[in-house]
Amino acid sequence: MQAAFEITARYCSKEMEAYGECVSLNPSTWQKDCDQLKTAVAQCTSSHPVIQRIRAECAEPFMTFEQCLRQNQSSVMNCADHVNKFLACAERVKAPNPGDTAIGL
Repeated sequence: MQAAFEITARYCSKEMEAYGECVSLNPSTWQKDCDQLKTAVAQCTSSHPVIQRIRAECAEPFMTFEQCLRQNQSSVMNCADHVNKFLACAERVKAPNPGDTAIGL
């Protein structure tokens, strides 16, 4: 989780600041009023190479975690092992090196 937050803060700070300001200025209606800004943060983070690699390399543990959440909506703590497996996978994912290409694989 820390890695995702750092990536968001580093590469999407403009979007995060706008969303945070909107939430602060609209305490009772922020869910509706700030939805477009929330989407902008999500789009920014999803386009980052590390996030894309996490999605590709950790898809299975993430889907297992999501399935556990759906099955345990009233007791999400039952899914702690699943989230830990996903986070361990995500932590192992490294940013692609600029010189890495599909040629030579």
